[in-house]
Amino acid sequence: MSIFGSFFTALIAFVIVLGILIFVHEFGHFIVAKAFGVRVLKFSLGFGRPILSRKWGETEYMLSAVPLGGYVKMLGEDNDAEIASEERSRSFSHKAAWQRFLVDFAGPFFNLCFAVLLYFGLFALVGVPQVEPAEGGQVGQVLAGSPAERAGIRAGDLILAIDGQKITTWEQITGQVQKAGGRALHLDIRRGEKKLALQVTPELLPERNMLGEELGPKRYMLGLMHGWNESYVRRPLGFCAVSAVSYTWNLTSLNLLILGKMLQGKVPANELGGPIRIAEFAGERMQAGIRKFVDFVALVSIGMGVLNLLPIPVLDGGHLAFLSFEMLRGKPVSERVMEIGQKIGMTLLVALMVFVFYNDIARLVQRWLIR
Repeated sequence: MSIFGSFFTALIAFVIVLGILIFVHEFGHFIVAKAFGVRVLKFSLGFGRPILSRKWGETEYMLSAVPLGGYVKMLGEDNDAEIASEERSRSFSHKAAWQRFLVDFAGPFFNLCFAVLLYFGLFALVGVPQVEPAEGGQVGQVLAGSPAERAGIRAGDLILAIDGQKITTWEQITGQVQKAGGRALHLDIRRGEKKLALQVTPELLPERNMLGEELGPKRYMLGLMHGWNESYVRRPLGFCAVSAVSYTWNLTSLNLLILGKMLQGKVPANELGGPIRIAEFAGERMQAGIRKFVDFVALVSIGMGVLNLLPIPVLDGGHLAFLSFEMLRGKPVSERVMEIGQKIGMTLLVALMVFVFYNDIARLVQRWLIR
């Protein structure tokens, strides 16, 4: 596919993914607000100037120019707005703190529920994924910058022999590497229908877990990870539902764990990606098929839910923190404190956006230089 074709596919996929997930998020706020009798003035997909606008009932529905978010505007949401006495029962600010808490919580919660729904549909129609180790010397992943990558080994290669010794298990590979120390090894490899002979020299590298944390002292390695075969098994609908909830819970926990490790400096922050990286992944998954695309949408939905639960003012999590304090204290946080919090939150959010855009552009430049 041409560069233009890839860009167009990525752009279309990005708009579809973000549009769906923003709608789900804002619909959560909208439907819970309506359930509590709050008057919803506007429901917008996107920010900025409206492109399309139509009013149904008491709510104006809009499609706005900047597709990087959305909002639901409710009566009484602005604390300084005057509310007529007859409208106070419909005002967001006049609702009980626990009701406002649930309205704010509904957006991220709907994102997580949407992921459960997507995984349930995927498992029910395609099957529940199961993984098992691949054939003996099957390479699953080649670590960037490793001796294996420099030697030309690729994911999917099958290592047949090392220094003439036949390989039937992955343990034989690790054993041969440790035995060789820093001596060059001669590998016989099958890649598709071809057989290749490659030479690679093990290096002392730290062993790391999936989050990039060092697990122990350095040892001789090639920078290879064992391959896994993924299969899909049809299961009863009840099993699919439980698996979907479990899958979403585990991925949510993993998101929180990674964020925590980043704040501790144990996971490099340059792994964070922004809209450009999301668009790239969305385009790749769309081309890979509907199953991969749906799985990606669910994963991004979880990420959106987790991000919005962070206790940063201007995000839902910041509002939830203020409301939690109000419920414990028995009275609202002062407007001055909220104003300062909003400014700090906006500064942090803008800084985060600049940082992830920088990461995205740096990755594109690095890829271009390598080519």
